[in-house]
Amino acid sequence: MARSPSPDVIIAGAGMAGSTLALALAHGGLTPLLIDPQPFEVQLEPTFDGRSSAIAFSSFRAWDAMGVGDALRPYAQRIEQILVTDGHAAGASSPGPSPFFLRFDAAEIADRVRSEPLGYMLENRRTRAGLSQAVAAAGIEVLAPSRIETAEFEGAGARVRLADGRELSAPLVVGAEGRASPLRRWAGINTIGWGYGQSGVVATVKLEKPHGGVAHEYFLPNGPFAILPLTENRASLVWTERTEAGEALRKAPPGALLSLLRRRFGPFLGKVEVVGPTFVYPLSMQLAERLVAPRLALLGDAAHGIHPIAGQGLNLGLKDAAVLSQVLVDAARLGEDIGSAAVLERYAAWRRFDNVSVAAAMEVFTRLFSNDVPALRLARGVGMAAVNRIGAARRFFMQEAGGAVGDLPRLFRGEAL
Repeated sequence: MARSPSPDVIIAGAGMAGSTLALALAHGGLTPLLIDPQPFEVQLEPTFDGRSSAIAFSSFRAWDAMGVGDALRPYAQRIEQILVTDGHAAGASSPGPSPFFLRFDAAEIADRVRSEPLGYMLENRRTRAGLSQAVAAAGIEVLAPSRIETAEFEGAGARVRLADGRELSAPLVVGAEGRASPLRRWAGINTIGWGYGQSGVVATVKLEKPHGGVAHEYFLPNGPFAILPLTENRASLVWTERTEAGEALRKAPPGALLSLLRRRFGPFLGKVEVVGPTFVYPLSMQLAERLVAPRLALLGDAAHGIHPIAGQGLNLGLKDAAVLSQVLVDAARLGEDIGSAAVLERYAAWRRFDNVSVAAAMEVFTRLFSNDVPALRLARGVGMAAVNRIGAARRFFMQEAGGAVGDLPRLFRGEAL
């Protein structure tokens, strides 16, 4: 593939958010360039990223609008219901209705959201594969493996030097290279955040009984335990444990891990069989103090890293990509400098409140639900019971989780740029 002499946007990080941004910009007529230290083929290996992600229905609309949805849909499990339970008992196997249940059902909002599900569960490796194929088909240049060694943000443009000595310039550079973003550091953007002393333990299991597209989330003293439906009657397990316990689970022999899972599951989905390795990820919260700097914009984990308690992390990054691409494409059509402070501030102003408010909500949920204090357990149980009985509240939360509330970018409405 011939190298473009002068890309419009250099994107550091060819992960899911960075690749989505590149595709959106290309569909809008701009020329992106992706740079990533990992070879693309390595990112597609099952051992590279064992996680699965809950994709909001509005995020999937964006992929559909860019022509990627059809390649991903065979691997996307529709989430038809979400069942939230407090305490140690598995709600789905309880003998009768509990006031501490909270059930969300896609049928309740079908008339408002085009009969879409509450969301989709997709294995990250499948998402990466679909996006990488779309990037190649769109003729987007990818430099991988390649690493940015230094960056200079000048008045008229940005210049980056790669590890092999090459220099590239563009009106704008985007940092989408994760929580440790070097570009963010070079631009002098600080972060605020803290660790939770917890780890997310992730495994994939095969189920004996059909899961019916139901996602289960149990709030336990050490953190949430989620059973998230995947295709082929599998499930992604994500449970939060204190860091020491998480490391012990990583090293546990298969028999001990399976015994623990069976106790956690209860009998309602039958026998479970672990397929593939167990992954452990440290959990923390991190927010960049600013989303933009001269000739630089941040998105995805480089801009915000949140607790996975409600599965919103990737969706925030995908919305960043949808908003930034719309702002840049619209500015280019008006003949504006796409890397100017005025253009970048439109992106920052659009995303600032949403990112901070979602991060704050996840922080509250984490502190409220990751404990066994009797008074708090009673309060959260009463709160869930109240929401469960108010249809309007349930419908609002479902639409909010689906990314369909607020000032949506065109891609999140399913419209092309």
